[in-house]
Amino acid sequence: MQKIEQSFLYREIHQQPETLAKLLAAEKPTATALAQAIRARGISQVVIAARGTSDNAGRYAQYLLGARNGMLITLATPSLFSIYHQPPQFGNALVLGISQSGKSPDIVSVLAEAKKQGALTTAITNVPQSDLAQYADFTLALHAGVEKSVAATKTYTAELTAIAMLSAALAADGKMDAALAQLPQRVAETLALNPQVAHSVERYRYMQHCVVIGRGFNYATAFELALKLKELTYTIVEPYSSADFLHGPMAVIEPGFPVMVVAPAGAVLPEMQSFVQTLKARGAEVVVISNNAAALAEAQLPLSIPAAPEWLSPVMAIVPGQLFAMYLAHTRHYSLDTPRGLKKVTETV
Repeated sequence: MQKIEQSFLYREIHQQPETLAKLLAAEKPTATALAQAIRARGISQVVIAARGTSDNAGRYAQYLLGARNGMLITLATPSLFSIYHQPPQFGNALVLGISQSGKSPDIVSVLAEAKKQGALTTAITNVPQSDLAQYADFTLALHAGVEKSVAATKTYTAELTAIAMLSAALAADGKMDAALAQLPQRVAETLALNPQVAHSVERYRYMQHCVVIGRGFNYATAFELALKLKELTYTIVEPYSSADFLHGPMAVIEPGFPVMVVAPAGAVLPEMQSFVQTLKARGAEVVVISNNAAALAEAQLPLSIPAAPEWLSPVMAIVPGQLFAMYLAHTRHYSLDTPRGLKKVTETV
């Protein structure tokens, strides 16, 4: 069996602090210029086109650009453009395409139509020369280098960071800028905080299903962690908001049912702590990702992240999840870099 440290996945997870440092250094002028263009055009609505991991980054943008910048964020329906050929009218919206490769035809078709309609267009991509970027008025490049593992890791946290950079530029908030500057160090600390994951995953070796719960800014984290577990460990995993889970899905919880809860300090923490108590009363096996000591103390497996503003916590919160999925896949003797049935670039129409 391949040593885990020799895998591209392991290396790319651990390259995230360096990737974010490069992104923050290189793309601030673009984020500033884009924010100026948004203000100049009086734009208050953003339409996001993305798939897979990038779609999860779009969920983060829904909360961040809404909460910090007062913008109305909607997710595009790419099949209206690429299959039905009945595109809606964008009006005075920013149309944002998010794609690591910038190749997926359905995502490209959204930006192409937006450009045709005269909307302001932006691409967040790891390939600045991609098809997607050709239709973008502004391109925020991820600076992640080649990502060789099929499961996206460093490009995801780079996408979140690019969105956070735009939010900070729109807010013109020095405190946000200062918090962003600390991100590479905070991600490095997160990697160092979780050495127990390599051994703890043995407990979950035969896990066949679980749910991942997040809310607010970390609703995106629930979806991305569920995706990583499905991609790498072939486990049936469903992501939920804690509020949605209470509206029916709670019925699946029985003694020993695994639930991963993302509960960093912030506005949603009290609700998440109450939710964990409900899970424990039903005998669930609870894994908690948090930077709050009381929340971590309630977990069978606590996964720590460093203190940070809640709006930036998703950049750190996914990292223990990446490690958990990687080590669990390794324990099951699965391929870390080439999961079955998948390829690096998925081009959907």
